[in-house]
Amino acid sequence: MAGLVAVTRNVLVATHDFCTSTTTVVTGADGSCLVVDPGVTPAELDDLAAELAARRLHVAAGFATHPHWDHVLWSRSLGAGVPRFATAACVAAATAGRDRGLAEAGADAPGTDGELFAQLTPIPSGGPGFVPWQGPRVGVVAHRAHAPGHAALVADGVLVAGDLCSDLEVPLLDLDAADPLGDYHHALDLLESLATDVRQVVPGHGHVGDRGELRRRLSADRRYLDELAAGRGDDDPRLTTDWLVRDHHAQRARIAAAPR
Repeated sequence: MAGLVAVTRNVLVATHDFCTSTTTVVTGADGSCLVVDPGVTPAELDDLAAELAARRLHVAAGFATHPHWDHVLWSRSLGAGVPRFATAACVAAATAGRDRGLAEAGADAPGTDGELFAQLTPIPSGGPGFVPWQGPRVGVVAHRAHAPGHAALVADGVLVAGDLCSDLEVPLLDLDAADPLGDYHHALDLLESLATDVRQVVPGHGHVGDRGELRRRLSADRRYLDELAAGRGDDDPRLTTDWLVRDHHAQRARIAAAPR
């Protein structure tokens, strides 16, 4: 794991070896911090906890942007009793898919703490979307792209995008959804509406980018979705690994088979 790097005064980001995954940390003036999508291996989680301690930061809360296994991990070194929030739809999906997710974690991150895996608390619904912790205000932007209950966060001018806005991955759709393309377009619309107020973007997998890079990625993602809808997209420059090419072909087949 690369060490935590300051993106802004109150936001730190660590990058992990597994799928260039990122962990985002939002810090408070009192030394508390919110840990978003910590990953991925037990050793990386322990290293993250050790670095937070070395910075005299104590974990007050966690947040999972969506229910996929590599975003609902936790470690006792981060605090076994720390509340870990997510949208209600994310919590429901993570609970329903817990056994499958834990099996996937066991294959790619042996030693994952099964007791703490996907132990999430839904954020309150019906009011303004914010993470319910005592630190700086962190906005929650819920949508349905990529996975049920996905959410992006906005903190200190940083968009924590979850598994959207990657420079390394094409948009990966929730193929179980009724309208996976429509859900993704709607999510991109939401994120684009935030672009003027965002200085940095942190994808769940990939590299931190500035506002111009955010706009470039939004444009690239829209282009890919349009190509996918037309039965194309094979030439997207992000299709550089076997698993991404495989998932792209699955998406193209699913969209082609969908009723028009």
